[in-house]
Amino acid sequence: MKKILLCKETDPRETRTALIPDDVKRLVQMGYEITVVEGTGDKSGFTDEAYTKVGAKLVKNNEEGYKGKDIVLRILKPDSIKGIEKGTLHLSYLDPFNEKKLLNDMAKSCISAVSLEMIPRTTLAQKMDVQSSQTSLAGYCAVVNAAARLPKILPMMVTPSGTINPARVFVIGVGVAGLQAIATAKRLGARVDAFDTRPVVEEQVKSLGASFVKIDLGEMGQTDQGYAKELTAEQIAKQQEAQAKVCERSDIVITTAKVFGRKAPRLIGKDVLDRMKPGAIVVDMAVSTGGNVEGSKLFEEVVTDNGVIIMSGDMLERQVPYDASKMLSGNFTAFLTHFYNKETKELDLKLEDEIMKGCLLTNNGKIIHERFI
Repeated sequence: MKKILLCKETDPRETRTALIPDDVKRLVQMGYEITVVEGTGDKSGFTDEAYTKVGAKLVKNNEEGYKGKDIVLRILKPDSIKGIEKGTLHLSYLDPFNEKKLLNDMAKSCISAVSLEMIPRTTLAQKMDVQSSQTSLAGYCAVVNAAARLPKILPMMVTPSGTINPARVFVIGVGVAGLQAIATAKRLGARVDAFDTRPVVEEQVKSLGASFVKIDLGEMGQTDQGYAKELTAEQIAKQQEAQAKVCERSDIVITTAKVFGRKAPRLIGKDVLDRMKPGAIVVDMAVSTGGNVEGSKLFEEVVTDNGVIIMSGDMLERQVPYDASKMLSGNFTAFLTHFYNKETKELDLKLEDEIMKGCLLTNNGKIIHERFI
């Protein structure tokens, strides 16, 4: 496997590309043959000429490009797999828990499907972890967007006219996105509080200069993938009330709580929003999976009756497509390098490899991953 197609994304909202020219050059030098669909990098600042200069070939569209390719790279799950040839290795986000039909279709078509979301969160696979690279950028954008919308400044300012107190930011969920949100808010001069159901992250929060909000929820922990474990109904109720008190005094609240493969937990209800200050901002970064905030809408801004602004925090990494593409490209390149066979100068589908076991969902005409069989 060495013939790669870099697809053009069909979703008009998508601004990123899976490979940038610098990484195409590295892969070509290794022995890969790369074809790029025209216009693939336009929205992220990479021209067709930049790709051809480093050895890539161009085709008019995805369907034309599928012919004779061993590997297909794209960011989002495909709208259709028509034209993808038998035996092709397909890499993209697949949303596997919600796309059973797509998985079955890929299996029936003998397409070997790698789900980027399922790449193990291990030290060895860290360079391939698209979740971390993209949500880190999203956490940054969440704070910047909220700061731009907030009717006050974030840092403390001492002026001849008086002293302006720093804005208060509350981050709920201290994963990769949450940590970057904390760091960004602190850089902008805000006073930051943070909470997570995993007590183990308290030290990380404090190392960034933020205060960790302690809520006794009983026994908690995280999954082997590094995600927070799902809360019980009693734990959620207890967490919501404790968080509400912090939300009341906050100018910006950013929620990042997701449970992989399940609907996002509801953390902020209308009763909490009603207690918040007019003009306060809430950014719901879990809106695409059901939302942490009551009333949040995907890709839309909502203003409550008392003037609280709820902002959609979904796919914010698309706002910085140059850097988002650069990081994604590094993830794809790390995967293609890890499984590269120097002797044959091709990608070797090592089924026994722990990384491949974690993310390869279909192969040889069937679904092979134990979580989806």
